[in-house]
Amino acid sequence: MRNKRIVKIGDLKIGGKEKILVQSMTKCKTEDYPSLVKELKKLEKVGCEICRIAIKTDKAIENLKRIKEEKIIKMPIVADVHFDYNLAIKAIKAGADKIRINPFNIKKEKEWREIIKVAKDFNIPIRIGLNAGGIKERKKDIEKIILNKLRETVNFFENEEFYDIVISAKISEPLSLIGIYEEIDKNYNYPLHVGLTETGLPFEGGIRSGVAMGILLYKGIGDTIRVSLTGDSVLEVIAGFEILSSLRLREDLPIIISCPTCGRCEVNLEKIVKEIKKEIFKANIKKRIKIAIMGCEVNGPGEASQADYGVAFGKKGGVIFAEGKIIKREPNETIIKKFIDLILKNRI
Repeated sequence: MRNKRIVKIGDLKIGGKEKILVQSMTKCKTEDYPSLVKELKKLEKVGCEICRIAIKTDKAIENLKRIKEEKIIKMPIVADVHFDYNLAIKAIKAGADKIRINPFNIKKEKEWREIIKVAKDFNIPIRIGLNAGGIKERKKDIEKIILNKLRETVNFFENEEFYDIVISAKISEPLSLIGIYEEIDKNYNYPLHVGLTETGLPFEGGIRSGVAMGILLYKGIGDTIRVSLTGDSVLEVIAGFEILSSLRLREDLPIIISCPTCGRCEVNLEKIVKEIKKEIFKANIKKRIKIAIMGCEVNGPGEASQADYGVAFGKKGGVIFAEGKIIKREPNETIIKKFIDLILKNRI
């Protein structure tokens, strides 16, 4: 259950009773500075709270250092390093707020010791980030291999008196992920980064992530999350907040609900929902308000009246609700703008 050691990442904290933070990872080449800056700014704008970048080369190190020195963004940056422990050390010295290493490909204890020494000097946390993809052989007992490697690594870090640790152990199979994290939660007091890896495209990947992470989070397991998708990194952030908000683990995101539509619907509801969502999203509302958008006047008014704000459409016009009461009736030509204006003006 959530009551882990608190670890500081930049100006943020995870663990203890701190709020669960949403992460993503840039998809562009870290060596491409303009693209990196553009993606980081875009992610921060949509609410990403921690962002990981791939560190593969010295050029990537240079760009990391430049971003930190120029204060391009406020959110902490995590350097994701594989294979070359020297890059992990360089990333810490370049200003990374945390580093992630995978003990399946940075394997030597003498290399772990060197990384730990520099992390101590710079007061930087380390995520021990195990991933089933690091197991090269086809094996049936992957979960056991992951947990054994985690135990070995954590024991070493603790023997070196390094405790600013975040743990993750990712796999692409939801039920296996749940079992792994339940076991980790029982045995370690470090904050947990939860995420299903290699989930696929946004639709199916979001569903798989929601199932696995939702079960764990409902059980109180997890201190920060990333929804890994084969797609736009912005969608990872949106999906992460939706999962947390659905479980009422974050109360700082508007909730938009809409009916599935049927033969009674007289408007292009999908287009309308997208338009309203875009405007609400741009407003950057940091409060849980429920917004209902309904496509007809059969069940629509009843459902809309249960929300903080609601609208139900008819063939020529519709009804706008606020806190369960009808505010006004409007023709379809003006109702969307009036509805958005009402929300942005009041924000309950």
